[in-house]
Amino acid sequence: MVAVTAARGALSCVEACTALGVPRASYYRALARASSKASGSGCETRPRKASPRALSSGEQRAVLDTLHAPRFADLAVPQVYATLLDQGQYLCSMSTMYRILDAHGEVRERRDQLRRPSYAKPELLASAPNQVWSWDITKLRGPQKWTYFYLYVVLDIFSRYAVGWMVARCESAALAKQLWSEAVRKQGIRPGQLVGHSDRGAPMTAKSFALLLADLGVTQSLSRPHVSDDNPFSEAHFKTIKYRPDYPDRFGSLEDARRHCSQLFDWYHHQHHHAGLGWMTPADVHFGRVDLVRAQRAQGLDVAYQLHPERFVRRPPTPPVPPAVVYINPPRSIEAAAAQ
Repeated sequence: MVAVTAARGALSCVEACTALGVPRASYYRALARASSKASGSGCETRPRKASPRALSSGEQRAVLDTLHAPRFADLAVPQVYATLLDQGQYLCSMSTMYRILDAHGEVRERRDQLRRPSYAKPELLASAPNQVWSWDITKLRGPQKWTYFYLYVVLDIFSRYAVGWMVARCESAALAKQLWSEAVRKQGIRPGQLVGHSDRGAPMTAKSFALLLADLGVTQSLSRPHVSDDNPFSEAHFKTIKYRPDYPDRFGSLEDARRHCSQLFDWYHHQHHHAGLGWMTPADVHFGRVDLVRAQRAQGLDVAYQLHPERFVRRPPTPPVPPAVVYINPPRSIEAAAAQ
């Protein structure tokens, strides 16, 4: 409550609570409690009156000792309750037994349970090319049933440009190392400049691949298990290329798959106008041709406006602008601002 009050010096209540991760209801409840104390009403500090039906502390201790007895230590509460009733003894209800155990921290599964680690949500930001690369591997159907080739793609999330790709017969950390080494060399990546993001497939989590990224000065980022939204750019890219009209149902050979993908990436880089890039091509954004392309588009729109200004009711037309920043899992404050 003190932190929210301090933050409110420059922010609204909604912005302060969102930034600190505090529910607004908790803030208002604490504020009302503080106001009550300041006014001296004391309505929030009065102790709750005990019910006349409640067990005394001695009776609660007796119930707890009975549940701790050697003959009952390994039994569930309903079993203890029924056994005592068979002996003509009633201490309290089953729900009261559970409340007493819960007050002492003894209501839980007694056997060892699998405790999964908590994975932090990756939050990545790119404001220029070659800051964050996303990569993944997808299957391409081979000539016969149950035969596949594997397409590796390393994608720059800011420009959607595929900085590296290959088609191979298998998934392998060694092939991934070869692809990444070549892509980093071609793009002139400096140590500490790049974050490499992926899901948790076997090649991505291989120790040898992690050591390669460390040697290249690339920070490794991994999606949370079973969360496909943590790697959205690679997933969307695979959907784009696989939903092309000329995408075949099966590839006749490895060479056939490589030849098709070579033509496919040439189209994707230089002819595909991407909706998330202001209808620019990935190559235009990756190689810094955005201003030139927008200027050319603006000239065409100006001519159209001069010829028929009545067709543009609100304002003269302007070409769309690609986003200045691109996120994987934007922070909550960014999501809240975008929703308003």
